[in-house]
Amino acid sequence: MKNKIIAGNWKMNKTRLQAEQLITQLIPLVQDTANTVIVCVPFTDLQTVLALTKGTNIHVGAQNCHWKESGAYTGEISPAMLAELGVEYVVIGHSERRTYFGETDQTVLLRTKAALAAGLKPIVCIGETLAERNDGLTEQVLTRQVTEGFKDITADELSRIIVAYEPVWAIGTGVTATDDQANDAIAFVRGVFARKYGAQAADALYIQYGGSMNDANAAGLLAMSDIDGGLIGGASLVADKFAAIVHASK
Repeated sequence: MKNKIIAGNWKMNKTRLQAEQLITQLIPLVQDTANTVIVCVPFTDLQTVLALTKGTNIHVGAQNCHWKESGAYTGEISPAMLAELGVEYVVIGHSERRTYFGETDQTVLLRTKAALAAGLKPIVCIGETLAERNDGLTEQVLTRQVTEGFKDITADELSRIIVAYEPVWAIGTGVTATDDQANDAIAFVRGVFARKYGAQAADALYIQYGGSMNDANAAGLLAMSDIDGGLIGGASLVADKFAAIVHASK
């Protein structure tokens, strides 16, 4: 069986001082896990968190990157800048980026390729809205997001990517997909990848669930056959809650 990959997405939360406090609390709580632990923090917290986690089992990620190495892109951060800091992972295509900042499958692909070229490991997010689910379009939307968002990603590149299935209707709402709903959707996504890359590559691919997973529901979700971990929002901002998710799968 695979170990699980548990990534915390802090979103736009935590000053440097608050980040220091949270990481200091978290380090001893997760030091004995066999699962992979990642914290994806705001750009302003990266240097602080990287320094604090050096020599620990906590890996550090950013929450976005641009697809150019440099240039006239005010407010953006390049993959090369992240890599130079020592950042290992980067979240790409989160539903909030798609909803509020105009991300598309095409820009997700550009960012993913650029992150890979810089040596980063992308956590690429996909998922349907409530309206799309209610209209019976879940499989159509997920197929499009994989087909377009991974259009010219090679099998070798895929091996360095984590996919996060995050039903948009379950993010920050307190509503969580049932264990079976989440597993069925992820199994479907894995099937789309299998048709594109073959069964072996699809089975090896880590696909997380990312819709309001918390310390109360993590054990059930992580016990499902196709769920390889979690991309955690609100619960990642509290050390003992995030640690409980990390330890929910032994």
